[in-house]
Amino acid sequence: MFCMICFDIVEDRDRYRVVKVLKSHGVRVQKSVFECSDLTEERFLKLKSRIEDLIENSEDSVRYYFLCRSCVQKVEYSGVGDPPSAEKFRVV
Repeated sequence: MFCMICFDIVEDRDRYRVVKVLKSHGVRVQKSVFECSDLTEERFLKLKSRIEDLIENSEDSVRYYFLCRSCVQKVEYSGVGDPPSAEKFRVV
């Protein structure tokens, strides 16, 4: 599955730890946005659990957006960067 993960994390230490986890699962496309194109449901649930252990629920926010293969191919963007890749897209 393809998942775009966006976050707003107040504390620098917590933010750094979440970024480190996300870098092992996806590609950073903006300072607080990652695209994860090769997730199974099991890997996603583990990733989400790890992130939830690192954030402060009363002040931080993490959002998970799931895109189907055809939606990924329709993503438009402006400026620098590469378009999201559906090549490693995993259907679950």
